[in-house]
Amino acid sequence: MSDNCYLCIDLKRYFASAECAARGLDPFKTNLVVADPDRGKGAICLAVSPALSAQYGVKNRCRIYEIPEEADYIIAKPRMTMYMRISAHIYGIYLKYVSSEDIHVYSVDECFINAGPYLSLYKMSAKDFAQMLMDKVMEETGITATAGIGTNLFLCKIALDITAKHSPDNIGILDEESFKQTVQLHQPITDIWGIGGGTARRLAKYGAYDLRGITLIPEQLLYKEFGVNAEFLIDHAYGREACTIKEIHNYKSKSKSLSNSQILFEDYDYPNALLIAKEMTDNLFNEMVWNGLYTNNISLYIGYADRTIPYTGASRKLDNYTDSYRKIAEVIDSIYTSTTKVGYPIRRVCISFDDLSYDAMMNLSFFSDPVQEEREHKMQKAVASIKNRFGKNSVLRCMSLQEKATAQIRNKLVGGHNSGES
Repeated sequence: MSDNCYLCIDLKRYFASAECAARGLDPFKTNLVVADPDRGKGAICLAVSPALSAQYGVKNRCRIYEIPEEADYIIAKPRMTMYMRISAHIYGIYLKYVSSEDIHVYSVDECFINAGPYLSLYKMSAKDFAQMLMDKVMEETGITATAGIGTNLFLCKIALDITAKHSPDNIGILDEESFKQTVQLHQPITDIWGIGGGTARRLAKYGAYDLRGITLIPEQLLYKEFGVNAEFLIDHAYGREACTIKEIHNYKSKSKSLSNSQILFEDYDYPNALLIAKEMTDNLFNEMVWNGLYTNNISLYIGYADRTIPYTGASRKLDNYTDSYRKIAEVIDSIYTSTTKVGYPIRRVCISFDDLSYDAMMNLSFFSDPVQEEREHKMQKAVASIKNRFGKNSVLRCMSLQEKATAQIRNKLVGGHNSGES
C-alpha cells in the first residue's frame, strides 16, 4: 500500500445495531427491525439486524409485510435523536486519533478518514489502524464497524462495499492492482458506488456489464452518452480517484436548497394529497424562515401508485427572491392544480425550495410593499421560532401559540403603524 491511504468506516446495520445495544442484545443473534408499527404493515423498515438478514434474507428498506410470517422478531420504533447522539459520540472517538481536517462524514453511519499521515505516528499498518478504531467503537458503544482500506477515496469505499463483507475481520483492502484483478470484473455493476440502474442500462447498450467492460468502450462514445459524467466512469473503471478529503472540505456549493419528499403509506386522492403538500410546504417554509433564507425557485412533483402514470409537477422561477408564505403557498397550489392528474391514486409528494440566499436585498421588487412584507416577515419568524422550540408535531400547542403570537404581533404592528411608526 502506498503512502496514500484512506479508510471508509461503516457502522454495520447501524440503526438496528444501536437498538440492540440499547437493549443489551447481540445484533448477530437477535432478530430486530427498526420501523414504526403505528404506520401499519406497509411501514418501511429503516434497518434490520444482521441476524434477521442472515436467517431470512430480509433486507433494509423492506416493508413490514415483506418479512416472513414465521420470523419472530422485535420491532423497535425509530429514535433518530439517539442515533445522532451515538453517531456524534463515535465521531468523537475518531477525533481522539485523527484531526477533523482528515475526516469526511459521509452519512450518519459512515465516514472517510485520510489515514496516511497517522500510520507512522502510531507505528501501525493501515489494517491495524482500522482495527484499532473499530475496536474502540465496539468498546464504547457495542456497535460493530466494518472498514475498507484503499489508496484513494473510491477504492476504500469499494473495499468496504464489495470485499469487506467477505472478510472474517470485516476489513477489505484494495489498491489499483488488486482492484483490476478482482473488483473490475464484479457483477452486478450496480454494486459499484455511484452506478445506479439507469446508468447500468445505458452501459448495457454497449455490452458493458462490469467495470472492465467500461474500459473497452471508446472514451469518445462514453462522453457522447454521459457527458461530463463519463470522466468519473472512466476513472472509476480503472480504480482511479483524484478527489481528496481536503478538496471536499474546501468545496463551496454554488447554490443551496431545502427539500422534503414523502412516500405515503397508502393511496391518497387528489384533495387529500393537496393537504399533505400544504403541510410539507408549511414545515419546509418554517425551516427556511428560521434560517433566514429567501428563495426564488419552487418545485413540486407528484408520484402515483404503482407508477400508473409518470411523475407530474413543475419547477417555477419567481420574479424576485421571497420569504413570503403567501407567495410560496400560491405557487405550490398553482403547480398542484395545474399539473396533478385527478382520479389517480397518489403515493409520493416532493417539494423543494431552490436557489436559496441569505441576502435580504435580493427580495426587493418595484411591485412589492416593503412595509407589508416586513410585517409578514416578523409574524413568520415568530411562528418559525415557536415551531422550532416546541417541535413540528406539537400541533395543538403550536396552533394555540401561533394564533396568540400572531395576534399580539399584528396588534403591535398595527398600533405602531397608526401612531406613525414605520
